[in-house]
Amino acid sequence: MIADTRSRSLLGVFGQPKMAALLFLGFSSGLPLFLTSRTLQAWMTVEGVDLATVGKVSLLALPYSLKFLWSPLMDRYVPPFLGRRRGWLVITQVLLAISIMAMSLHDPKQGLRLLFINAVLIAFFSASQDIVVDAYSIDVVDDRETGAGASLKVVGYRAALILTGGLALVLADQMPWPYVYVAMGLLMFVGIATAFVAPEPVLREGRPVTLIDAVGKPFLEFFNRAGPATGLVLLLFIVLYSLADRLVQNMYTPFLLSAGYTQTEIGAVQGVLGLAATIVGVLAGGAIVAKIGINRSLWLMAVLQLLSNLVYYGLSITDKDVGLLTGAIIVENFCGGLVTAGFVAFLMIMCSRQFSATQYALLSSFMSFARDVLVAPSGGIAERTGWPQFFILSIVAGIPVLLMLPYVAPWNRDVPRGAAPHDGEVADAAELRRASLE
Repeated sequence: MIADTRSRSLLGVFGQPKMAALLFLGFSSGLPLFLTSRTLQAWMTVEGVDLATVGKVSLLALPYSLKFLWSPLMDRYVPPFLGRRRGWLVITQVLLAISIMAMSLHDPKQGLRLLFINAVLIAFFSASQDIVVDAYSIDVVDDRETGAGASLKVVGYRAALILTGGLALVLADQMPWPYVYVAMGLLMFVGIATAFVAPEPVLREGRPVTLIDAVGKPFLEFFNRAGPATGLVLLLFIVLYSLADRLVQNMYTPFLLSAGYTQTEIGAVQGVLGLAATIVGVLAGGAIVAKIGINRSLWLMAVLQLLSNLVYYGLSITDKDVGLLTGAIIVENFCGGLVTAGFVAFLMIMCSRQFSATQYALLSSFMSFARDVLVAPSGGIAERTGWPQFFILSIVAGIPVLLMLPYVAPWNRDVPRGAAPHDGEVADAAELRRASLE
């Protein structure tokens, strides 16, 4: 049944069972990431593995960048249980639980090759789970619920990063590292249990008929829906939207250290207040989208993104002041949380429910282009211009997005140009039981 969320309270939007499912699935999605990056590097370092080998752990992130290559499989094929989305969730999560716990069988000093093979499997299954979690989150929300769904998924994801990036290290001081990986693997059952009880999206449009359709039609559907010219503008918008924020994020630690702040001062503020501000910002972003719609939210968040960069400009022209540092980190992380929630909601609404796994994987790859490629020269720019000018340039980098907003997301329209219809229809328990018997 399609609901009009404009007349629904925020509690009514956030309090739905499917929103709780997105929170826990977000947690399940974030759980494996650090287990093949920071946490794994900590284990290898403690065991005396050389730094050159420890540095190669970064290659394990490759499946996350290439996940669009096999995402059509999740759109085309339906497991013989639980439906297209929940079936794939359980498959990937069970494989993750097994492969994470299997890390306890390895010794970084004696069997490094086997450990890396195991870690590659974790990264592959984790990227595959991300495909399905993203697709599920798109399929179960309607237009006004995208912000709430995106924010809860992000909060769950970040909670998992805190657990695997912080608590895992604390546990490693109390027990052997293999036991830590067993404990982390057992936490995957949070996602497995959620997948069993979560509602399954109803797909009236039908899944792709062939694998060729699953590969090619997501492109055709996107450009047919938006139009060729508008489709290209939307892709450019996706690349540029968070560029101003990414430039600052990429260089804020070197800047703060060069400004005389200690690693302890930065870490203490960022680790506690910064994280809290991000979570509050993400939740606030979801509430804003639910109340004023995605288009107006994109305008508001684009402006706040640029204003938050002004805070770092202020830091760059003043003497060291821990109070100002605290305020800057809180403002930047809060605004970053808003932008994350709003922009993830925008990506979600641009994906057709029929091809949501493939289209979201492709669009998120465009988003990561700004994070990984366009910001790469930021250090050289800061070196040549100095910090105050660098932060001014980061604000200038956000102006093209402001100029594109009237076309991409007109203020008086509810959804952006080229948006796909989203009714958020899910099957209730009785429908699921009937479907399982057919």
